[in-house]
Amino acid sequence: MSQNPDAIAPHGGQLVNRIATPEQRAEFLSKADFLPRVQLDDRAVSDLEMIAIGAFSPLTGFMNQEDYDRTVTEMRLANGLVWSIPITLSVSKEVASPLQEGGLIRLDNSRGEFIGVLQLTQKYHYDKTREAIKVYRTDDVKHPGVQVLYNQGTVHLAGDIWLLQREPHPQFPTYQIDPAASRQLFQDKGWKTIVGFQTRNPIHRAHEYIQKCALEIVDGLFLHPLVGATKEDDIAADVRMRCYEILLEHYYPLDRVSLAINPAAMRYAGPREAIFHALVRKNYGCTHFIVGRDHAGVGDYYGTYDAQYIFDEFEPSELGIVPMKFEHAFYCTRTKQMATSKTSPSRPEERIHLSGTKVREMLRRGELPPPEFSRPEVAAELARAMRIEVPA
Repeated sequence: MSQNPDAIAPHGGQLVNRIATPEQRAEFLSKADFLPRVQLDDRAVSDLEMIAIGAFSPLTGFMNQEDYDRTVTEMRLANGLVWSIPITLSVSKEVASPLQEGGLIRLDNSRGEFIGVLQLTQKYHYDKTREAIKVYRTDDVKHPGVQVLYNQGTVHLAGDIWLLQREPHPQFPTYQIDPAASRQLFQDKGWKTIVGFQTRNPIHRAHEYIQKCALEIVDGLFLHPLVGATKEDDIAADVRMRCYEILLEHYYPLDRVSLAINPAAMRYAGPREAIFHALVRKNYGCTHFIVGRDHAGVGDYYGTYDAQYIFDEFEPSELGIVPMKFEHAFYCTRTKQMATSKTSPSRPEERIHLSGTKVREMLRRGELPPPEFSRPEVAAELARAMRIEVPA
């Protein structure tokens, strides 16, 4: 890959590529019937893919115990590099028992298809409660991330991986832009400063406001919605993508925005996941990252701005990407525009607060989000997806 000398370096300095070469793939396939198998759930498949394409650089595989323990307790890898979320492959004791350290493991998806290989270097047990409290700040099983943690196996399998091949995304092949490609794209566009935006919701007016504020400062916006596993009540990825397309077509300068999918799974780890999301976008080539209200949060487990405060726990040079911290944006009925408490003269009763949660709640009640919440074209698309009758 030709690299723009002005571009931001990947986390750890090197963009990882663990996609098997044609020769490696042929060799692995020749051994397919003789290798022990481990079946991956959707999140593990996403993690395998994200490692392979370099989005989780510097990780080259699933974490060993030293990296895992230090990530959980200190938000760093064993070598001291900042890393906030454990990336592990968990199996039951029964599955782990016959697996031999030093051997190759065949990794299958939920359909039994051979998609990857693990060079097993270590098997180790771990403390689920400790991970829950440290990473998610709660051991409440109602928290979706904690629930996944408590339901997974009790043994971690560690080692380097290979993804057998990179397949086109079944829903969004044109938006499947891997880190090497996004870096080249930014170079081709002449962007030297790029702000990344993480979302798992349709973009509402508050999102649009902070994105455009950021665009006043940087060269380009990398709109990077997560399309991996999310909560059951989150709006489906295909609906969200149609909303992004509509919004970009009508309300954004197309030459300054790039839309691509993030195939990762959502953890809902709040502050820790904000750091994680920033580092992933650094690997995609972003120089800046938007951190808004309750980033990656769920329920009432995290404070409104905890995901911003956590960035202050690290030296800027350790992160290598600039967080752009925005206050909660709202629609100001006095000035008839989007604003925050920093810019609005309004009283609390003159403010219409926006959130993805509120939009989802309105849609479930059969209500169309008003213009203060969503652009009308986006609201109409959401209504069609939820089978709500749109007024003439």
